[in-house]
Amino acid sequence: MDISHYFSPVAIHPKPLICEDAMVIMANKMVVYTEDSEFPEVPKGALVLFGVPDDRSSVGNRGCAAAPDAIREYLYALAVPQSDVAMYDLGNLIPGKEVEDTYYALIDVLQDLLDRQVTVVLLGGGQDLTYAVYKTYEVLGRIVNICSVDSRFDIFDAPKVTSRSYLNHIIMQQPNYLFNYTVMGYQSYLVGNDHIKLMNDLNFDAYRLGVLQEDMQRAEPLVRNADMVSVDIGAVRQSDAPANAYPSPHGFYGEQLCQIARFAGFSDKVSVFGLFELNPPFDQMGQTAHMVAHAIWYFIEGYQHRQADFPYIDQTNYKRFVVYMDAQDMEIVFYKSRKTDRWWVEVPCENEEFRQRYMRHLIIPCTYADYKRAMQNEIPELWWRYYQRILQW
Repeated sequence: MDISHYFSPVAIHPKPLICEDAMVIMANKMVVYTEDSEFPEVPKGALVLFGVPDDRSSVGNRGCAAAPDAIREYLYALAVPQSDVAMYDLGNLIPGKEVEDTYYALIDVLQDLLDRQVTVVLLGGGQDLTYAVYKTYEVLGRIVNICSVDSRFDIFDAPKVTSRSYLNHIIMQQPNYLFNYTVMGYQSYLVGNDHIKLMNDLNFDAYRLGVLQEDMQRAEPLVRNADMVSVDIGAVRQSDAPANAYPSPHGFYGEQLCQIARFAGFSDKVSVFGLFELNPPFDQMGQTAHMVAHAIWYFIEGYQHRQADFPYIDQTNYKRFVVYMDAQDMEIVFYKSRKTDRWWVEVPCENEEFRQRYMRHLIIPCTYADYKRAMQNEIPELWWRYYQRILQW
């Protein structure tokens, strides 16, 4: 499939950052679609970046369509990560006449790329584009997990898809291809109690900002469990990311966003990493665009060190631990990778048809701390929510 007609070329204008003269910068390494070059031939399994400059469904944050090029100015000036990996910038997706036309174009492009095992870094635009990414997995027939880094729940009831209602539209899809949804970094004073109850009733994973900031390693298995990671830049505190119409004085620090990005890059499961709602007119000396460029750099750095250690595929390189839970009269099975020391826990399922269809999602990432809690006869929280969801189905 030829996807080149969906894209417009971009210019390479790296910001003059203070650096060593001998440093190899991204502008000299990344294959970029420009007016002076042909549209790149992207090989199977490559790492691709492109922008979607459409903000028509971004609630109150018009202007974020300019974000992709603003981010590129800083990204192109950064040093190339140590490992050698082919990187491609396809340019900017040409917005459709209506925002729905942009969705259809994005679905077509992602369908082609994901079908060829290409990993995508997506530069928005509004976070409503997450809906189009989900629809791509639906077209491909893939059951997916979505992880959203956000200070709010974008679950409002609205007739059209927006940056504040895309989750509601995803949930209402029938047949539904969403297995799990995780929100990291929500702030209680920015969400309603009814929405918190709804997230709990759906057995989705919602983690408050303070819980994760106490121990950012708790974020790693949450990200590792996702097929797509969707970042609303409003989840980062205003002092680090002023480029948003609704900034908050609280939120993740810039370096914590970079940590999350590296977790996503290192995950074998994450196929789309999207950054949304960065509004350049609100930025201060490019501070937010520069920080997001750093986050992309960390995603690339993590991607270069992927280990292909997801136990769903092959369990021979894992240590298997069986923990008996006295109170529940049941066993919980844990796996530990011999290559990376990362942990997973298996959710039991008696329905064999269900198990065969969802096996990829029944072995879920966890931490060593979860294993230790199980050894003390305490059920891991994430395992319990998954188990309850399976019983409801």
